[in-house]
Order: sequence, then structure tokens, then C-alpha cells
Amino acid sequence: MADIFTILLTICGLALFETISSIDNAIINAEVLGTMKKASRKWFLTYGMLSSVFVVRGLLPWLIVWIATPSLSPLKALTATFSSDPTIVQAIDSSSPILLIGGGVFLISLFLHWLFLEPKSYGLPSERFFEAQGVWFFAILSVILASIVWLSLKISPMMAFGAVIGSTIFFITHGFKQNAEKNEQGLIGSGLSDISKLFYLEVIDTTFSVDGVLGAFAFTLAVPLIMIGSGLGAIIVRQLTMGNIEAVKKYVFLKNGAMYSILVLGTIMLMDSFNLHVPSWLSPIATFAIIGFFYLKSFKQERAS
Repeated sequence: MADIFTILLTICGLALFETISSIDNAIINAEVLGTMKKASRKWFLTYGMLSSVFVVRGLLPWLIVWIATPSLSPLKALTATFSSDPTIVQAIDSSSPILLIGGGVFLISLFLHWLFLEPKSYGLPSERFFEAQGVWFFAILSVILASIVWLSLKISPMMAFGAVIGSTIFFITHGFKQNAEKNEQGLIGSGLSDISKLFYLEVIDTTFSVDGVLGAFAFTLAVPLIMIGSGLGAIIVRQLTMGNIEAVKKYVFLKNGAMYSILVLGTIMLMDSFNLHVPSWLSPIATFAIIGFFYLKSFKQERAS
């Protein structure tokens, strides 16, 4: 019974995290879809969902585990964490620190960029202070990365390489996101065909999904659970895109909740990578608690306005 409860808790936590971390993506989707014909919107919200849920949220986690554990076959990489084969268990144990440290560095970088450089609704008093110190973002991130790499080298060069890869993925995806947000208004008023806009949305959806996919490994290394939980979250995001996005925008501190969840999940991944194991229930419980806190804060703000 405990195992079933843990699985359900993990799936619910994954779905919530995927939903909240994809709010920015949903807002961009909704704005662009508003300029498209009904048939094109329907295509994106139905057939596009298949690629979003089954290809991106399904293929990407499996691909990451397979790359991190090249000794496993594709099928074994998919079912590795449910296997009792000692060879497979050993392979996953030996490669998981590389995956976890890369994901942890990525998530910590994501949080620090938001804290120091991105405009935000101030959910906590300290956020205004850190945003005023934005010039220190690159220096602080560089020191953190150098420290993590130094500590990793004492354990394994591949762990250090994983940390660098996590930082690299952050800067690549951040560039795509910035470009998407900058070009959103131009795309809305452009004469591009609906097909071009659909391709644009699919590319952006893939880019934004990296946050949720890498964060999912803080909940579990079981690819099937990640597929189910993140897939459910992606479906919820599509439903929000269809008609409730304006209501979501009123909850101004949800983004804060997503980012503090990312900080906690990134920290958990880094701790796990250095064998400071954290109970599996902590990630979903922390996610529910943090997002619940900022949801209530947003609700009170909305009622007061």
C-alpha cells in the first residue's frame, strides 16, 4: 500500500509541477493561438497534444536516461528503475549522479536567473532586494558552478562533466525562451501562415518542456512515472490554454511558487548526486506546500484588489 501511495503522490507532484512550470508557455500559446483560425487552433490543441505529451514528455526523459546509462538497451532504460536485475540496478546507481547533478545545476541556474534578473510580482520581501543586485547573477552562478565542479571532480570526472552539461543546457534553452518572448508580439501581428505559427509553437513547447522534464528527475528516475505525471500536466496546460488562461494570470504569485519549487527540486537533485539521499516523498510534498502557499497568497491578493 505504501508503494502505491508513493507512486500516486509522485504522479500528482509531477503533474502539478509540470502545470505550474509551464504557465509562461501556456500564456504564449494562448496569445498566438488567438490570431489563428479555429481549425488550426483545434489541430494544436488535439494533434499537437499528442506530440507534446507522448513525444516530448515521453521521449525526452527516456532519451536522457538512455544517454546517461549507455550500457542499457533502449527497453531496459525505459523500465530500469522497476527492474530487480542487479546488473541494471548497478548501472542506474552508477550513472544517476551524472544525471542528477546536471539536472540540479540546470534548475538552480533557472531559479537564480529568475531571482536576480527577471521582472516579477514580489511574493516575498527579499525578492526586491535580489532583483536590485542583478549585476551579480553571472558572478554568483559562476562561483556556484565552479564549486560544484570542484567537489564533483573528487568523486568522478563524469559528474563534473554532467554539471557543465546542466549549465550548458540552461544557457541554450534560456536563449530560445528569451527569443520566444521577444518575438511573441511580432508573431501575433505578422502575416505568417497558421502552419508557420504551429511549427513555432511546437518548437517553443519543446524548449519550455525541458524545465519540467529535468525537474521531474527530482521526483523519480522511473521514466514511466515521469511520462504519466508530466503528460497529465501537459494536458492540463493545454486545457488552460483553451479558455482559462486569463483566470490563471490573475494568480500573480504562481510563477513565484514554480520557481521556489525549482530551487528545492534542484537542491534535492544535487544532494542526491553527492549521496546525501533525500526521502522520495519530499519532492512532491515540498512542491504541494510551496505552490499551495503562493496560490493562497495570490488568492488573497486577487480578493483584495
